[in-house]
Amino acid sequence: MADETAGVTVAKGSDVTILPAEEIRSSLADGTHALDEQGDLRASRPHFERAYQLAEQAGDVRAMAQAALGSAGLWVSESRTLIGAARREERLEHVLALLEDDQDSVLPQRIRVRLAAESDYARGDSAAIRALLGGLGPDADPVLLAEALSLAHHCLLGPDHVALRGELAERLIRTSVRTNRRADVLMGLLWRTVDAYTEGDPHAERRLSELRGHLEQSGHLAVGFVVSAIDVMLAIRAGHLDQAETLVEICAKTGAEAGDIDNEWWPGAQLVTIRWYQGRLVELLPMLRERVQSPALSAVDNSALTALAVAAALDGDRRTAASSLAALCGSDLGSLARSSSWLVTMNGIVEAASLLGDTDVAARAYELLRPHARLPMVGSLGITCFGSTQHALGFASLTCGQLDLAVDHLRAAVRHNLALAHWPAVLASRRRLAQAYALRGSRGDADAARRELDAAAGEAAPLGLPLPVAHVEAGIAPRAKTHAGTTRNAVAECERQGRKWRFALDSRSVLVEDSIGMTYLAVLIANPRRDIAAADLVAGVVTLGGAAGDAGAAHPVLDREAVARYRARVRELDERIAQLDSAGDLAGADTARTERDWLTAQLASAAGLRGRTRSFPDEPERARVAVGKAIRRALARIDEADGPIGEHLRLAVHTGTRCSYWPA
Repeated sequence: MADETAGVTVAKGSDVTILPAEEIRSSLADGTHALDEQGDLRASRPHFERAYQLAEQAGDVRAMAQAALGSAGLWVSESRTLIGAARREERLEHVLALLEDDQDSVLPQRIRVRLAAESDYARGDSAAIRALLGGLGPDADPVLLAEALSLAHHCLLGPDHVALRGELAERLIRTSVRTNRRADVLMGLLWRTVDAYTEGDPHAERRLSELRGHLEQSGHLAVGFVVSAIDVMLAIRAGHLDQAETLVEICAKTGAEAGDIDNEWWPGAQLVTIRWYQGRLVELLPMLRERVQSPALSAVDNSALTALAVAAALDGDRRTAASSLAALCGSDLGSLARSSSWLVTMNGIVEAASLLGDTDVAARAYELLRPHARLPMVGSLGITCFGSTQHALGFASLTCGQLDLAVDHLRAAVRHNLALAHWPAVLASRRRLAQAYALRGSRGDADAARRELDAAAGEAAPLGLPLPVAHVEAGIAPRAKTHAGTTRNAVAECERQGRKWRFALDSRSVLVEDSIGMTYLAVLIANPRRDIAAADLVAGVVTLGGAAGDAGAAHPVLDREAVARYRARVRELDERIAQLDSAGDLAGADTARTERDWLTAQLASAAGLRGRTRSFPDEPERARVAVGKAIRRALARIDEADGPIGEHLRLAVHTGTRCSYWPA
């Protein structure tokens, strides 16, 4: 393509002093090199800004156009704040108006393509960019065509356009031969790699290997950021969750170096996936509450809000969970933008609907997901994966009581997840399948459920993956049969007898040693189907040496001296707990553990994602951590003493910021 800054085009009616064209060209060249050759979005921006201002002073409209296009970046929606997006759009439209009589330049078409892509993306649409792309024939300017293909691909990342995306990526790779621009080569290979993973292509690794080969020859920060994010996803699939968490840090660092705005959420989304499969999603509630409000989130990305809904539901905060789910559904769940995060978002919606008992939402989610059953639930540009869409379909069916359908989908999910080599998802699907078998209770289902759980245990062990089977085992017996001496609608009773607590369920009863967790359980059982704040439980049962403080106040970050004191106290408590356990003083040990848990929560909460400091959580957050751990320890002791009573309480007791006992 001809050099469009060789001459100077003066805006009509302007009276300007022409600056040396060399300075404008130099800034444009530096920006283009940083953007296209190095993928350094951050470094390119000041060069393009300098070029635009110089060109505007000089009245060089073509240079203004090139600078405005360069500032828009490689991706769609690189500026996401209202001010940033408005500034980008205003500049492009202003320059386009100045170029209206320029018949010799391809710049007006390039600007129209960019404006169409930005507008489509913000609305979750692709009609405008596809129309412009359709009007470009085989003789179109190759740079114009390459940009249109890449931007159109970015607007078509939802599950409805799998085949079309593949065609666009292949065309971009061929067009890159004509443009001779390295960025076009890399973007073509990247889009084809992303497509392979979002399609569940068994040869996706081949595409990634080819892309890595090009990056090894010469780095490209923007594309390298995406590859580092894919590495996290692959580690999650492999079941190497600790390694994946380490790779999240590398991904975050790479994104920061590239100046990519997606660095504000991608590491968080990946950490959500890791904690999801570790059964520790609730730990991320403070981060999720912060991130859902971030202006850096894409206009069509609802995954953070979905994660908040699930985490809140798991934490017992039904109000936040229900509100978040309602916000996602709107007047119709079908209107949710079909973006690159849509499948991941829908998976979370199914989980939240199940936790909240919302069968209407689960049924609607099933209807919307059904056409995409063959796809893996990959998020964004391959940055995370929750396994087969069949799993979400199966769980939605299970939630709605469609047990035959649930079994069919979950069996398919196990097979698909095995093909993806997504081991955490395999375990999750096996556990849900076992639950579906047990709830259905047909001939042979009990044995089938056991086989799935045994297979899951065998697959989890060598990888060191967690296998939280309690919620699954709950489905193995309760609806098909009940434990001897219990009935389905039994309600537990609890009373103190000296230094012990007596728990009863129908004709069964058991005595267990006193502990703080037992006291919490006694309060919950005495108030069935009533939410009680964890902070109220703490205030009514134990005072940690004045640590409770003002229940509503948030406290500042610990200084180094305070951190040292807290850590020393934790070490003292560890020794104290060991001594009390050896002496058989379970109540004393439990009291010490509660204080240790509170201190540990204080220390852990001093740092946010990637070590960023923040204020301590308020008193309800501290109480949630301490009460949850105390109750879980108490439940474990009851379970050891009497399995049926322990199982009943595990199912019926819910912990979180608010705690409750909900018998069937």
